[in-house]
Amino acid sequence: MSTSRDLSIPPVVQATRPDAELATFAAGCFWSVELVFQRKDGVLQTQVGYTGGTKAEPTYKEVCAGSTGHAEAVRLEYDPNAISYDTLLAAFWNKHNPTQGDQQGNDVGSQYRSAIYYHSEKQQELAEASKARAQQNYETPITTEILAADTFYPAEIYHQKYLEKGGQCSSKGCTDNIRCYG
Repeated sequence: MSTSRDLSIPPVVQATRPDAELATFAAGCFWSVELVFQRKDGVLQTQVGYTGGTKAEPTYKEVCAGSTGHAEAVRLEYDPNAISYDTLLAAFWNKHNPTQGDQQGNDVGSQYRSAIYYHSEKQQELAEASKARAQQNYETPITTEILAADTFYPAEIYHQKYLEKGGQCSSKGCTDNIRCYG
């Protein structure tokens, strides 16, 4: 696999439809996080990439080395008339253990941190409230960052829809177990 950036993938910097909104989440390896959101009715498109770091145009190799400060994240475009931001937040909290800091399962490093990158003041308010509600389910503190959405760099093309390309179901409403592999 190539480690150089494939710039043929344009970043989703604003919703492509006038009635759509953006949301960005980091919850461990972006492959499985993307598949969770691909399966949600109302999610129009997903894109995996890197955000929250300091280096412009980082590569997967650089992000995994921990030298860029980026998180592996999923930016999605959704129809708020079909799925609410609160429903997306619920899927986010259900997807991972937000108390693990820079780790999810066997994946260890700051690129696997838990974060919500909000695109509006309303999203920030909803994210903060959902974090407070989610904390009630854990004895240890939630480490999830809630930060303003920053520059999002799409991951290399082979990462996009990786689990779907590997044969896992991405159909809306699918509840099959998600299997990660690399």
